Amino acid sequence: MMVFPVKARAPFRISFPNPSGTCKARENKADNMEEGQSASYTVDDALLSSGFGRFQILILSYAGIGLIAEAMEMMLLSFVGPSVQLEWKLTSHQESMITSVVFVGMLIGAYSWGVVSDNYGRRRGFLFTAIVTSGAGFLSAFAPNYVSLISLRFLVGIGLGGGPVLGSWFLEFVPAPTRGTWMVVFSAFWTVGTILEASLAWTVMPKFGWRWLLALSAIPSFLLLLFYAITPESPRFLCMKGRTSEAVDVLEKMARLNNVQLPSGRLVSDKNIELDEVSGSSESTTLLSGAEESDNLSEDQGSDFGGIKSVGKLLAPKLIRATLLLWMAFFGNAFAYYGIVLLTSELSNGNRICAKQDVESVNSTNASLYKNVFISSFAEIPGSFLSAMIVDRFGRKLSMASMLFTSCVFLFPLVFSLTDILTRISLFGARLCISASFTIVYIYAPEIYPTAVRTTGIGIASSVGRIGGILCPLVAVALVHSCQQTTAILLFELVIFLSGLAVSFFPFETKGCRLNDTEVDMN
Repeated sequence: MMVFPVKARAPFRISFPNPSGTCKARENKADNMEEGQSASYTVDDALLSSGFGRFQILILSYAGIGLIAEAMEMMLLSFVGPSVQLEWKLTSHQESMITSVVFVGMLIGAYSWGVVSDNYGRRRGFLFTAIVTSGAGFLSAFAPNYVSLISLRFLVGIGLGGGPVLGSWFLEFVPAPTRGTWMVVFSAFWTVGTILEASLAWTVMPKFGWRWLLALSAIPSFLLLLFYAITPESPRFLCMKGRTSEAVDVLEKMARLNNVQLPSGRLVSDKNIELDEVSGSSESTTLLSGAEESDNLSEDQGSDFGGIKSVGKLLAPKLIRATLLLWMAFFGNAFAYYGIVLLTSELSNGNRICAKQDVESVNSTNASLYKNVFISSFAEIPGSFLSAMIVDRFGRKLSMASMLFTSCVFLFPLVFSLTDILTRISLFGARLCISASFTIVYIYAPEIYPTAVRTTGIGIASSVGRIGGILCPLVAVALVHSCQQTTAILLFELVIFLSGLAVSFFPFETKGCRLNDTEVDMN
């Protein structure tokens, strides 16, 4: 077992209630270790003693800038598509491709950056994503034609696919009892990004056009590069890779900045605790058998070419049910969220086409577009507050399922012809609920996976969500433009309802659980 001595301090023990048997098994494992070696502590113990202080606020701020950057790059698609279509005389299919190609890039990037982060570190993962996103995003403002524009937006999508890496990085610095609440606060930065982008589009687009919007929207990604040098590596990742002394350095910096003391003794990882239990006589209390742990140890020591081993772990018997249901939830949330965002602009545009209005109404329609998107973006503010209130009170599963089913209720009136005000109210309510659900699924996903495959697991789930993002523009644009609004809405209803059912069958509630460094049977 790899250990690193630190200056002895007063003994420290802390425990907190957990709602599930799996959580209790993890705590029993840690408690058994403490009884045998009282002068040791884990990363979770260090985070609990530190609390959420100034160090975590700085981590939150940096990760939040990344989420703002992602939200702005995604939201601008609602404005750029229609403007480029008018300027370059594009078909509705070509307009849809401007959005869909970004999601294709995100599908590739989410998996790739997840593997990079699990093998080479969280910092290296979000460094590459910031370089790709900022560079391609800025250059796309100078695209001379349609082909170069979608090529550069594809690269932006690859960079944006690394967004979950920042979420996992921040999560691994947050104490377990308040993890749900602070992850909701982190997700609120997305709302800030959407409102900033809507405000920027409302200000810039009428006077300067879509190219200026693309260039200005790349600024937050450049800020990530500017402050990258001061970001710390995840101590949980460092422990997982056997770099315990580096993990202690990070934790000591955290303790100094938060003006607290670390627990007494030596830092050990949950993985090492697990291996110690396997080598002892307490086989009945382990979550994995000794043979399985030996296999896992040998796998971790080797390289994971292309992430094949990590993917294998995600589809192993212990995780496969949770993984497949999580993929369904991500697909439905992404399909619904981006679909509702696009419907906000496409319903008015589609209704104009179906009603065969004169060309003179285009300018007034564009003015209404900026206002509608700006107003609907504010739906995510109460959505964030709502998810913050319920995620740690009622749990992840119940919160997600209730938000998805309520979103179905709000969308259903759109099957019928409504006035502009009623349409706006329906979209506002649906976006409020789906944004709350999307926030919670990004909290739940990293909590069910062990450290060794956490960002890979989230990355692949996010990639599946991107497939929903690829398909939803084809529905929101093509069906509405074809005057088939009823068909489009019913399809959204079906996808959201099935996602709610998938969430209801999640095998494990993670409220209050510690993050796990080893594989747990989720079935």
